[in-house]
Amino acid sequence: VQLQASGGGLVQPGGSLRLACVASGGIFRIYPMLWYRQRPGEQREFVAYINAGGGTNYADSVSDRFTISRDNAKSTLYLQMNSLKPEDTAVYYCYAPWDKNYWGQGTQVTVSS
Repeated sequence: VQLQASGGGLVQPGGSLRLACVASGGIFRIYPMLWYRQRPGEQREFVAYINAGGGTNYADSVSDRFTISRDNAKSTLYLQMNSLKPEDTAVYYCYAPWDKNYWGQGTQVTVSS
């Protein structure tokens, strides 16, 4: 299984970004998927979760601003991020707890004016 994340970049506070993570080599539609992030100097932390049926869960810090979704036909996971804040600056990783634990390579999100 390989996970390829994309969509990061530099955005001003209050702006939006959509991250994508394409999975290959597995049966995407039957497994949960998650987003994590790692801020500079900190440990990796949970951001959002989506199960095979579309049920979701979020970290409190992002629950009213971020939306996780999936397109099973494209084996792609998304994270729509709105009202971005400087504290959202981090490397964002997609994570697939399938038969093994699979991590994407990370995509950098920088929120700065």
